Amino acid sequence: MKGFAVLASGRGSNFQALIDAMKAGEVPARCLRLITDNPTAYALERAGKAGIPATVLDFGSFPDRAAYEEALLRKMHATGADLFVLAGYMRILGREIVDAFPHRILNIHPALLPCFPGLHAQRQALEHGVRVSGCSVHLVDPGTDTGPIVLQRCVRVEQDDTEETLAARILAEEHRILPEAVRLFLEGRLEVRGRRVIIR
Repeated sequence: MKGFAVLASGRGSNFQALIDAMKAGEVPARCLRLITDNPTAYALERAGKAGIPATVLDFGSFPDRAAYEEALLRKMHATGADLFVLAGYMRILGREIVDAFPHRILNIHPALLPCFPGLHAQRQALEHGVRVSGCSVHLVDPGTDTGPIVLQRCVRVEQDDTEETLAARILAEEHRILPEAVRLFLEGRLEVRGRRVIIR
């Protein structure tokens, strides 16, 4: 059975969605490890309850980003994972890490890319007055939310939406499409052609 590892920085609700999908047989794979840069991340509690090993690489304990990423790369290699999933991981991966796992890192982003990359995507959507927002799962490249798009899901923006209400509705869709994208990858059904991802 194939395996994946998760990188998360916070509450880990998308991590939980993956755990639930595995239990339901919707993701036929093992989660080999959680890696977090935050020793207080609630994702660690979720890993413990699910019996998933966890590694904490406290970013603040490293002298600089280069030292942190060197340690992260070692830990990622050590997992033996077929796929790495960024589920609320709040750091941009350096080129060395991306190059080490080409087209083997998935990220979930709360916007319809290429619109509104980076932080505060829901706020950006509201400020621009868009009628539709949503979420995207994409393969990671060295840019910020610029990699080939695997799946997207739309959410209507209501006139009385706040950043919080829009984020909550988008998050519900994130919980659906991230496990689906992981399943498609691990079943070998994704083919990258330039910027396009073909689902076989």
